[in-house]
Formats: sequence, structure tokens, C-alpha cells
Amino acid sequence: MKRGILVILAGVAVMVSGIVFYLQGNSIVGPTYSFMYSNPKWIVNGPLIAIGGILILVAGLGISLQRLRS
Repeated sequence: MKRGILVILAGVAVMVSGIVFYLQGNSIVGPTYSFMYSNPKWIVNGPLIAIGGILILVAGLGISLQRLRS
């Protein structure tokens, strides 16, 4: 069960990071001196990172559910 929870937490952290990167790319959040601030590259990269986080989160949920069944 611990492994599943750790994977879920990692997925949430990656997903939140992707959302923050997207918001920084759109000049909504973050310090203005950041290399991501108002950078169109991060408008694309942020959602891709967030999707990766969602996939990790789903994998963690699968691990947790598999352990509950056995």
C-alpha cells in the first residue's frame, strides 16, 4: 500500500508542477525574472507535464487497487 501512495503523491506533484509551468508561461503566476515567465514554450510543455502526472497518478491508483484486491 505504501508504494501505491508514494506513486500517487509523485503523480500529484508532477501534475501540479505542470499546471504551474503552464500558468507561468501565460504570465499568470510566478516571478517575472523566471525563464518560464511569458515563455510560449511552457504554454505547451506545462500541459504535457500535467498529463504525465495524471498518468503517474492513475498508475498509483492501479497499484493501490491491485493490492487491496489481493
